[in-house]
Amino acid sequence: MNGADGPAIETDELTKRYGETTAVAGLTMTVERGTVYGFLGPNGAGKTTTMRMLTTLTRPTSGTARVAGQSIADREAVTPHIGYLPEEPPIYDELTGREQLEYAAGLRDLPEREAVERIESLLERFDLREDADRRIEGYSKGMRQKVGVIQAVLHEPVVAFLDEPTSGLDPRAARTMRETIADLADREMTIVLSTHILPVVDELADEIGVIHDGELVAQGDPETLKSRAETGETRSLEDAFLEVTRETPEAERSTEPRPE
Repeated sequence: MNGADGPAIETDELTKRYGETTAVAGLTMTVERGTVYGFLGPNGAGKTTTMRMLTTLTRPTSGTARVAGQSIADREAVTPHIGYLPEEPPIYDELTGREQLEYAAGLRDLPEREAVERIESLLERFDLREDADRRIEGYSKGMRQKVGVIQAVLHEPVVAFLDEPTSGLDPRAARTMRETIADLADREMTIVLSTHILPVVDELADEIGVIHDGELVAQGDPETLKSRAETGETRSLEDAFLEVTRETPEAERSTEPRPE
């Protein structure tokens, strides 16, 4: 892994508008290197829009951000240092699992021997070795998800953005995914983890940020977020999440659809 020193991610008043709709409003946050950052929010809160801006796939309307020490305004400087798993992994049905990963390694200019070693190791870890030479069109959703995660971290990026990485996985595969995320963080890879499965975030995250209506409404380590400041009472992460994202009164809600 490479990239400049300093925080893995820094944003300053990062904003994205679509016409009259504000998807992300003045987001300012810092994510330290080697941490798992749980990025939570209801549907339409602005999570995916934020991740797309930080991965240079969507330009912000205003504000700035740096990822792995590089400004997101410079896509060519950022992309070598990041990996991204969107909700629908970018994979090709006509390829085998192995061919897909070899293709991804080629796009990242990984040396052939290094690519082969990493692919074999990750195929084994995700229990895909026996199916590696089958075409992806015959894969289950969970198997496709595994391929998507492998190609997101294959080049050992400074920051990996994982959007719903456990989606479609059976309990055994989901446990493997959690263990792999923890292992990557131990190797100083920064993971930005967006998921609706709160126990996964509670188990893995060093820091959690909650976005609601495009604004960062809570941030802190899991224990801090679960503790009520007034009483010191400990609640579940689900209770804390529901409290900070409680519904806006009907009269104050916009009737316009919000991008994710």
